[in-house]
Amino acid sequence: MRTTQVYTFERIRKFKKQLLDWAQQFEEVVWLESNPENNKEHQKHYNYDAVLAVDAFTSIKTDFTDGFEKLKEYQSYSKDWIFGYLSYDLKNDVENLISQNFDGLGFPDLYFFQPKKLFLIKGTQVEIQYLNVVSDEIEDDLFDIKNKSEAARGTVFSDIKIKLRTHKDEYFDKVTTMLEHIHRGDIYEANFCQEFYAENTQINPLETYQKLNNISKSPFATFLKLEEKFVLSASPERYLKKNDTTVISQPIKGTAKRALNPLEDAVLKTNLAQDSKERSENVMIVDLVRNDLSKTAIKGSVKVEELCGIYSFNQVHHMISTVVSSVNEQTNSVDILKSTFPMGSMTGAPKISAMKIIEQLEKTKRGIYSGAIGYFTPKGDFDFNVVIRSILYNATTRYVSYSVGGAITAKSDPLKEYEECLVKAKAMREVLEN
Repeated sequence: MRTTQVYTFERIRKFKKQLLDWAQQFEEVVWLESNPENNKEHQKHYNYDAVLAVDAFTSIKTDFTDGFEKLKEYQSYSKDWIFGYLSYDLKNDVENLISQNFDGLGFPDLYFFQPKKLFLIKGTQVEIQYLNVVSDEIEDDLFDIKNKSEAARGTVFSDIKIKLRTHKDEYFDKVTTMLEHIHRGDIYEANFCQEFYAENTQINPLETYQKLNNISKSPFATFLKLEEKFVLSASPERYLKKNDTTVISQPIKGTAKRALNPLEDAVLKTNLAQDSKERSENVMIVDLVRNDLSKTAIKGSVKVEELCGIYSFNQVHHMISTVVSSVNEQTNSVDILKSTFPMGSMTGAPKISAMKIIEQLEKTKRGIYSGAIGYFTPKGDFDFNVVIRSILYNATTRYVSYSVGGAITAKSDPLKEYEECLVKAKAMREVLEN
């Protein structure tokens, strides 16, 4: 059971900054931030401006084997707020697949925890929910948060040199191989990703996240800390949300760079909206998402709420579709996630064939990249992002990584696909290389 108190803070930006600084003392931290001042056009399906969960009371950490079944048991048993992530390699639990590529990060395949302390922020209002075992700490914690001075800043080391796991010529060869699969009819589309990394490197995770968020101001930004492992994310994409009996998916397919000149920027946005290749990518994934949602949906309830909408972010324009369905009240939340995982935007069509080819051509185990971070509520609602535009860091092994990718279709030009990857990687590289 939880004790709930509600407060109003007029200087909410300052409070949020102090709150995240205060959270760094804990071993388990999930901070979810929608940056509402920059993302008003994305607000339709939002519940909160920011959420903080810290300090595990109970937790589950496991590899992919029976991962979703273990999560279902944990979620059903706790009947409380739980926060965590699903790594991409839970695909091996859903289908008869394997992951044998190099893994420099070492994140568990699945991790969720029940936080002792929870903060839900909307506008200037902060709802604080503490487990009863620590409810007597609310006032002391609030005093500490409000009196939190500027955290001592380390530096994001300027001598970080990012390496490419797949160099340009090899990237072209691999995209050409993927195009051969498409022309043979093995797949219609697949998301091919490449890793950028640095070894023997130290970063300040909080400062790195704040710099990345300041550049990107994305609607699904995340700071995740699990002991020595960190995800610093500027994700623009929602994977899946459940609100009562409504399920919402918002896949992104289609990207264009931004321009400083407003007229040039408007042309880039219009060109994206009219680009037949980008639209075909998006429509293919919408069809895949519709099929995935139909596995748990009430018959006839799967609808495309918006097809190929164009949305602008600080770094890029994106083409986003919204697909919704209705489920019975008795439908288990974890089953909805399992039946749609991994998300279509990061796999391809047909999904299983695409995942097999991805595994052959990519050089790195994706792990938490292109997985999902989010939460379940006590009544079984949930909201998860797609882990893209994210810096991953293992402080113990001193390994830093970020990956980017794009959809390969029959109309793909390897050079343009490579350039799109560099556009997507720009913010992470700027932050790390200073």
